[in-house]
Amino acid sequence: MEKQQTSLITKDGVSFLIPFILVTFCFALWGFANDITNPMVKAFSKIFRMSVTDGTLVQVAFYGGYFCMAFPAAIFIRKFSYKAGVLMGLGLYATGALLFFPAKAVGIYGCFLIAYFIMTCGLSFLETSCNPYILTMGPEETATRRLNMAQCFNPCGSIIGMFVAMNFIQAKLNPLSSAERATLSDAEFDALKNADLSVLISPYLIIGLVIVVMFLIIFFAKMPKNGDQSHDINFLSTLKRIFSLKYYREGVIAQFFYVGAQIMCWTFIIQYGTRVFMAEGMDEQSAEVLSQRFNIFAMLFFICSRFIATYLMKWLKPAKLLAIFAVLAMVFTLGVILFQNRMGVYCLVCVSGCMSLMFPTIYGIALKGLGDDAKFGAAGLIMAILGGSVLPPLQAMIIDQGTVLGGYPATNASFILPFLCFLVVMIYGWRSHKLQG
Repeated sequence: MEKQQTSLITKDGVSFLIPFILVTFCFALWGFANDITNPMVKAFSKIFRMSVTDGTLVQVAFYGGYFCMAFPAAIFIRKFSYKAGVLMGLGLYATGALLFFPAKAVGIYGCFLIAYFIMTCGLSFLETSCNPYILTMGPEETATRRLNMAQCFNPCGSIIGMFVAMNFIQAKLNPLSSAERATLSDAEFDALKNADLSVLISPYLIIGLVIVVMFLIIFFAKMPKNGDQSHDINFLSTLKRIFSLKYYREGVIAQFFYVGAQIMCWTFIIQYGTRVFMAEGMDEQSAEVLSQRFNIFAMLFFICSRFIATYLMKWLKPAKLLAIFAVLAMVFTLGVILFQNRMGVYCLVCVSGCMSLMFPTIYGIALKGLGDDAKFGAAGLIMAILGGSVLPPLQAMIIDQGTVLGGYPATNASFILPFLCFLVVMIYGWRSHKLQG
């Protein structure tokens, strides 16, 4: 057992335990940001009296920051170091979070979108830095397992984000329903909006201060220079080289659809559960809070499943396991579409368990053997997070229809999009498994 632990984070006789712990903590920090944000689609829709589609602009700004900053982050990291990239990411993350205070003072939805964009520019730096950095902290043959292990702590931050969203935002917002808010006068609406925004921004200001502390810890810590041997940019030639690799090129596509599926399932579980629970007789706010509780159950299942998947990789190749989990995700998503009661909610929770290994496994397969080119390779995979910006608004447009196909709940029907995404992931896993023999 000791030998297995050493081989995971030791390379050439050097232990990377402390750097591994510090970088892994960053995974939890961006998990918090991701999953305190997903419920905000519904919250902003109510606070500003908008449609679900307008509310998903939060996700557009959030994942648009990932897309726009991925390659600039890769160039910065290549020019300086992984540590510099982590510090830049933490700095932008803290800046965006602290900007929620002036955004609330202005009281305009667009100001919050700007704050989200800046914050996620920082998250883009963090993910472009931390994922390949973890891959270098040990032997190449255990790189995908090591990344899965580090990624296990990402949903720990996610659960904290969900818990904070449920107990310190959703539960404390004014209980007036969307329909009741629509009847308020302008003066009543402005007073209610300001009160709700004061509730909403508090957790973001606190996490901003936490990030500042983390920045100082990593700034003064001694971090390894793994993968920092070359500082030449050679941008176009490097891109041509890595995109000539089929397993990398197809990995970017698979990551795009996986992230889209993940964000759709974790964002619209609120709308899905709210419809089911209100049909049982609950009021809207109670239904939303209970839906968020099921979202936390989904994340707990996600964490447990990721540890199990990391363990199973000792016997099953990552690509084969990826294909198996994608098939299971498709089966449970069919349940989400077909059931119109709590069974559909339970299936949606099970989908999270199937998603657990997908992001880091696609990442590890796509970056295998890239060496120093992994910095730009990582940027391409982080840009693929754009799927979380492009696909949720498409699902929201379906949900806003109310019913489709002669009375079928549009919320249920909308999950055909995650189903198709998991199909793409399954194909990539199977093709990669066949390619690797």
